[in-house]
Amino acid sequence: MTSIRTRFAPSPSGYLHVGGARTALFNWLYARHTGGRFILRIEDTDKARSTEDSIKAIFEALEWLGIDWDEGPFYQSKRTEIYRQYIERLVRTGHAYYCTCSPEKIQQMREKAMAAGDKPRYDGTCREKNLGPQPGAVVRFRAPYSGTTVLKDVVKGNIVFQNSELDDFVICRSDGTPTYNLAVVVDDLTMEINTIIRGDDHVMNTPKQILLYKALEAQLPVFAHVPMVLGNDRSRLSKRHGATSVTAYRDMGILPDALINYLARLGWSHGDQEFFTREELIQKFDIAAVGKSAGIFDPVKLQALNADHIKASDPASLAPRLVPFLARTGIEARPDQYMAKVIATLNTRSKTLVEMAEAARFYYLDQITFDEKAARKFLKPAVAPALEKLLAKLEQLDEFSDKSLEKVFIQVMEETGLKLGKIAQPVRVALTGTSVSPGIFEIIGVLGKKRVTDRLEKALEYIRERSG
Repeated sequence: MTSIRTRFAPSPSGYLHVGGARTALFNWLYARHTGGRFILRIEDTDKARSTEDSIKAIFEALEWLGIDWDEGPFYQSKRTEIYRQYIERLVRTGHAYYCTCSPEKIQQMREKAMAAGDKPRYDGTCREKNLGPQPGAVVRFRAPYSGTTVLKDVVKGNIVFQNSELDDFVICRSDGTPTYNLAVVVDDLTMEINTIIRGDDHVMNTPKQILLYKALEAQLPVFAHVPMVLGNDRSRLSKRHGATSVTAYRDMGILPDALINYLARLGWSHGDQEFFTREELIQKFDIAAVGKSAGIFDPVKLQALNADHIKASDPASLAPRLVPFLARTGIEARPDQYMAKVIATLNTRSKTLVEMAEAARFYYLDQITFDEKAARKFLKPAVAPALEKLLAKLEQLDEFSDKSLEKVFIQVMEETGLKLGKIAQPVRVALTGTSVSPGIFEIIGVLGKKRVTDRLEKALEYIRERSG
């Protein structure tokens, strides 16, 4: 059996958007699932729009997603000689010809066709002139005027195109550069791509490409045109629907595995399962299971899935990812064992790494600032005796285990007659500055004796100052 070879071929005219990322993902998953090869190609022949910054942005996004490539990156801009050889071959075999019609003359042809109720097209003026290469000439493919071209598509089924709808399309511009359809066919042939998975906006290009394959006496690849990614209003995904850049979701605190999971489920399904690890996606992905309906991108669902991935992640593995988000809040910290303990108290209550970083700040601050409303409600003079007793008992503890902490709190409750909530909430404000946080025993266990006792001392000072 021939090994599967897929490719992702973005144009570097901007960032990698989520639609392109899903195309890359489907190709990558299928190659990994089948034990094949995944090739990266940069289609940078449009010199006016292609930029080095865009190329770097694409690499950055793919690397963050964990989509690695086996061959490449190949650059179309460096393959001009290869395209030239194939163009000459098509001319030599009679499948292409030189055309010297001016842009003005071609425009007249199109207007005449439209006036007659036909599609605007080139009328074949130079088709039989046997012209040679000359300044200003383009090369056109000699398209058949009759018959049909059939696209056998794994996702969409068979699509039949009438050849009479096509014209003799340009394959080489007057400056010697190849057009998209010629370049992509030559690239896929020479890179031995045998499975082409791409967005269904490419369907209308495909009959021209099929004709080129046949003219070159080459075997057709398997085509799979996947439905577009749309916004909630079912229009093409754009900035008005929210962020469309992959790296924007990274900066929002979305995990790469969560985004991959979500993108894979936009158009592909495996029963009713929603949550997939990367390994499960590789194991179960099959291009034949991609549906015909467009995927609707919902940022709310993505965030909910991200919360599930955060919850399922090992805290130590999340630590390096949390570091830059902590830095945004002014906290410089290392991804060490302490951070893993911090994350373990927050990973069931954080939808994003941004939320987690904000919630983790109190673990790292030298000085806690009390939320005014929380302090006014819970740090009252009446609670001072309980805090003093708790402080004294905690200072005597050798270890802060759940069992030992529970014993201390029970003792304080018995000595003061207060219920746990009446003690725990003031302690929570004392330790975190707010009235909302992870479990009180979790917090104390992570902060350790010195931080806990220092913060309780500060809370008692605050109460004494307020009581005058």
